[in-house]
Parts: sequence; structure tokens; C-alpha cells
Amino acid sequence: MATPKTKSSTSTPQKSNHASGRKPKRYKTAYSKAELEEIFRRFSVQRPEPKGELEHVNPFTLVVAVALSAQATDAGVNKATRALFKVADTPEKMLALGEEGVIQYIKTIGLYRNKAKNVIALCRMLIDEFGSEVPKTREELMRLPGVGRKTANVVMSMAFGIPTLAVDTHIFRIANRLLLAPGKTPDEVEQHMLKVIPDQYLYHAHHWLILHGRYTCKARRPECERCVIADLCRSPEKTCDVPAPLVELPPQRIGVAEAVE
Repeated sequence: MATPKTKSSTSTPQKSNHASGRKPKRYKTAYSKAELEEIFRRFSVQRPEPKGELEHVNPFTLVVAVALSAQATDAGVNKATRALFKVADTPEKMLALGEEGVIQYIKTIGLYRNKAKNVIALCRMLIDEFGSEVPKTREELMRLPGVGRKTANVVMSMAFGIPTLAVDTHIFRIANRLLLAPGKTPDEVEQHMLKVIPDQYLYHAHHWLILHGRYTCKARRPECERCVIADLCRSPEKTCDVPAPLVELPPQRIGVAEAVE
């Protein structure tokens, strides 16, 4: 899961009011409330039950997979972890492998030495402080080595069903390109997105936006002719005003997402 760059030509700086204790000002999006409802309604028709593409068998393997996915593709991580998780699907088993043992499985992934070090340290903390269980709160998750806010949000959503939004490179791009919830940083985009996503769609919004960015609103050239919200889109890069037919798509295949970028 790639990490978004923090600059965008369409981003709008926003001052934070959190430090002063004041309620944040109403965030201005390019879309009306009715348009936002319609955008996410169409996503819900297109993908009623969206799934993440990182393969995992339990909350622990999900934490490891997401931590390994920084600056890497989901397809590349899945290729490495299929064999790894067959022999180490608990903190104890992973710890028994040691750093060098983990490296043998993940050396095709970028920054593998540092990631292996973090995985082993993460396992120790889970065993020593959390009874080998993955914690459910963002604060506790972010204490784990190699786990930042984005990783914590992914785990909260995918492992425990807690509605949240993990801003990866795809969501960051869509938020700014579509003028949906512009921001200069992933944290800003997260705050703004949470203000504009209708409550009833928040649970699946993370996956809808990622999949839309991977397969339709791509980084190099958005495929507007395949977009179900082309008529609503406010992006200055838009090349088509006619929305694609709104039909339910077949479930995405695990581990092939980045191959189509």
C-alpha cells in the first residue's frame, strides 16, 4: 500500500483548530450534500461488499501485511506473505523466525531489513504488553513498531469493523483531483473526508475510494469513460461527462491490483 506524497496542485491549505479546542470550521467541498450522497450511493451499487486486497488470515497477519506494504504494492506483499504466513501466523511463530528468518521471506519487498526489524519488535510488544492480541484502539496500535496512523486505521477498519478512513496514495489523489476533500497532507485529507462522506457510507468508503483510484481514476491517466460518477465529477482533468453504466462489478481478484496501474 503506497504512501501518498504530501503535495498536490489541487490541494487547499487548511488551518487546524484542534489545538485551541474550537470546533473545526465547516469544510468546503466542491459538492453539495445531495451530490455526495449520490456519489457514494453509486459506489455502493458498483461494489456492495468491497474487500481489501492484502491477503491475511487474522488481525495479526493483517498488521504485518499492512506494515510491509509501505512503499510497496499489495501484489508484491501478497507474493511474499503467502509463504510467510503459512509458517508464522502468530506473534510467537513470527518471533521464533527472527529477523533473518523473516528476511528470507520478504526480501523481494523494498526496505525489507528495516521492515523485518519492525515486525520482530512488533511481535515482542504484542506478546509482552497485549497478551499476543492485536489492540483495537488507534493509540495502542500506533505504539507498535512500524505502525503509523494509516496502518492503524486500516487494521481498525478491516480487522475490527471500526468505521475510519486510511488515506493512501489513491485516496489522497482522488480527494484532491476531484476537489472532494482537498488537503496538503494525508491527515488533512482524512479530516476533510470524514466531514464529507455520508455517515451511512463511511464503513465501506475506504475501500470504495481505493478501488476507484486503482482501477478507474488512475494516477497517470484517469479513465473517465469507465467512471460511474463522470457526470458529477468536478475535476479539471476530467475528459468525459457521461457516466459509465452503473452495474455491480465482480469481486476484485486478490493481489492483482497494481498490475493494472
